[in-house]
Amino acid sequence: MRSLVLTPKESAVRLDVRGFHEKDPEARELLETVGRTFLSGYAAATAASSPVEAAARLDRIPVRFRGFAYEGAAMGLAVMDGLPAGGNGRVEAFLAGPGDPHAYMAYVGVGWAMARLPRFRWRALHAPDPLLRWLALDGYGFHQAYFRTERYVRQQYRDAAFPWPDRKLSGYAARAIDQGIGRALWFVCGTDAELAASTIEGFAPARHPDLWSGVGLAATYAGGAAEKELTVLKDRAGTHRRWLAQGSAFAAEARLRAGLLVPHVEPAVRVLCDSTPQAAALVCAERLPDDPDRVDDGPDGPVPAFETWRDRIAGEFA
Repeated sequence: MRSLVLTPKESAVRLDVRGFHEKDPEARELLETVGRTFLSGYAAATAASSPVEAAARLDRIPVRFRGFAYEGAAMGLAVMDGLPAGGNGRVEAFLAGPGDPHAYMAYVGVGWAMARLPRFRWRALHAPDPLLRWLALDGYGFHQAYFRTERYVRQQYRDAAFPWPDRKLSGYAARAIDQGIGRALWFVCGTDAELAASTIEGFAPARHPDLWSGVGLAATYAGGAAEKELTVLKDRAGTHRRWLAQGSAFAAEARLRAGLLVPHVEPAVRVLCDSTPQAAALVCAERLPDDPDRVDDGPDGPVPAFETWRDRIAGEFA
């Protein structure tokens, strides 16, 4: 009963319902399968009596799409944690157990829940890692661009003075949200490299690096583009190629950590990073900041260690 009440309708992820671009039938089927798998993970988590029971269902999903199921599961658990009478501790138990290898996607899933819960309930959400918690805002940005496309993509709306996780870092929060919006653009544009590039170019120039990072992550993690199309994406990125590569490296790291490496990831990383998934993931691991709680002064305000990490990774691929 709880699962039926909380799970969004499957029709909500159809490209024609969302008004997204359809490049070809294969791309449409890929993106809609991602959406359906996300909802399957959400439903499995909200119906299960424990994280272990939920994971047993998630692990039956094909490897290519399993990460999206874990993302959806984390959203479902976070939504239940955030309900006024829902209790809490579900996401914490999930991350401490079967969700740990999928931590990147789980934190993104928490961000999806943020977009569905009233802000006064955000304090109930579990996102303790000072680096990965910024991926929750990536998830929030993805959700807004996916479900509120007119406002966040076509009107290019940006949240002002975003309060989470710290009002002092609201300027950087907007950037983390843009990284999620960029990831969603890969879906909104139907994996069409030319359209994705043109859409980014329509945003204010200051937002381009984070948008390109999100596109690089989605093009690598979800796939949907041939090497020729990925080369177009890289060429169109121009001076922002390093951010495109940074997002691609994040995707490689997320898939390898979870044991979900699949064939389409290798050519994507080869084109966007001029590297292998294993080497790109190693760059992410070796460039971790020494102090994950550190906040530095940036040209536009304070920036967290998460941005230092991303900048180091991008620098390796410059």
